[in-house]
Amino acid sequence: MTESEFLDLADATLSAIEAAYDRLFEQDMLDVECSRSGNVLEIEFVHNGSKVIVNSQAAMKEIWVAARTGGFHYRQVDGKWRDTRDNTELFEALTAITAHQSGGAPVVISAQA
Repeated sequence: MTESEFLDLADATLSAIEAAYDRLFEQDMLDVECSRSGNVLEIEFVHNGSKVIVNSQAAMKEIWVAARTGGFHYRQVDGKWRDTRDNTELFEALTAITAHQSGGAPVVISAQA
């Protein structure tokens, strides 16, 4: 994958993550605020002020996630972002991270509209 292809894919992924959280907020399922600056997406859980940071790392061709549960690196494998340590898919991981960090009812973070 070229750097340009990675940047396009990473941008689309960050947009999909932001849209997923925005949908859950609009559906009154999650009290969360997203803000994005370039390749960094900040997701804040309003009720407790905790944050999840998702950003792209062009040099490594990875998406990185920082959360209360730790730091995670995701690389493209067969069309999906997979954790470099345990092979977990990015959106599955965000679902688990959200459940842990929000302390609320379980929700599914999905790239699907």
